[in-house]
Amino acid sequence: MKKLFLFTLVMITILALGSFSNTKAQGTEPESGAVVCAPAVYLESPGDCLPLGPSIYLTDLAKLGLTLPARLLPSFKPDPTLTQLPYFYFRLEEDEVPIISGPGGESIGQSFLPGFVYVSYIDRVDTGHGIYYMLQSGGWIPGKGARVGEVSAYQGLQFKSTPRNAFAWPFEYIPVKRAPGYNTPETGQYLNPFIDIIQVYATQNVDGADWNMIGPDQWVEARKVATVMPNIVPPEGVTTGRWIDVDLAEQTLAVYDNYELVFATVIASGLEPFWTRPGLFQIYQKKETETMRNGDPTDFYYLDNVPWTMYFDKARALHGAYWRTRFGYPQSHGCVNLSVGDSHWLFNWAHEGDYVYIHDPSGLTPTDPALYHDWAY
Repeated sequence: MKKLFLFTLVMITILALGSFSNTKAQGTEPESGAVVCAPAVYLESPGDCLPLGPSIYLTDLAKLGLTLPARLLPSFKPDPTLTQLPYFYFRLEEDEVPIISGPGGESIGQSFLPGFVYVSYIDRVDTGHGIYYMLQSGGWIPGKGARVGEVSAYQGLQFKSTPRNAFAWPFEYIPVKRAPGYNTPETGQYLNPFIDIIQVYATQNVDGADWNMIGPDQWVEARKVATVMPNIVPPEGVTTGRWIDVDLAEQTLAVYDNYELVFATVIASGLEPFWTRPGLFQIYQKKETETMRNGDPTDFYYLDNVPWTMYFDKARALHGAYWRTRFGYPQSHGCVNLSVGDSHWLFNWAHEGDYVYIHDPSGLTPTDPALYHDWAY
């Protein structure tokens, strides 16, 4: 009986080994029997190991352009001296303001109408009975209004090469979520407007809103950031490697030179019903300073010494807006408003004849030419 038991045991062992050998020969060995690869990114099959566990997570992130640690943007800040202006500005109260012959003097028969009025001045005098400002024309105005104490020093970014993925500026103080959605937990991290610059790796629509993935388990609401999506393919109609791309939906501007992204920033475009018109245009005139005005008494504006102006669509222009302190949402009368430093950089780069591509991926900006006036700021 004992011999029979041993014989049976030996036969079972031989059959089991034969089955294992046959399975291995057919290449159907269960994965549990293979070597697991060291944690790393495997965009192609390594062949001699299984990329499981952490490798799957790291590879999925890499497919989105996200490495650990994150790859830095190939960018740097422009020259800060570009933000400097040789002018002092004063905003008039929304009342008719006479131009006078001197401090405490008589009207010379001219005045500024009530409206959106900024003048530049070269002297300021306090007589003890009132404050007066001397205009570049030699006339004076009573100090009814407020001085522009500080012009925004905000600047965009210059690039050494085109980034591999989208990037964005938050224009509000916003929390970072652990997952997309309004009711998801927060990470405890907050983004500071125009100070933090984030990279965008994916977008999901949750709770009726788009959410941007900015890192592993890090999400922000897309409508609260101004995003640039690099695209080195020229828009249809562009015949050179140089163009300016203005995204009305994102309120961003990107500059391409020799088919590479070289500059990007946040703008303020036209607010309804003074939209910035979509289309392909060319810069037809550059002016270092410009006085912009509208004679309509129901919507009067006068803007003295508007810096770094580049006209591309009738009176619509790219220019510095010293009266703006925030960018990232529509505010203008049709022009593309930039910070003083950004407009200075763009003015130095641009040539008359360069292309300006205005587009709205959301499709919300109307294109009917009848809706667009000849004047703007």
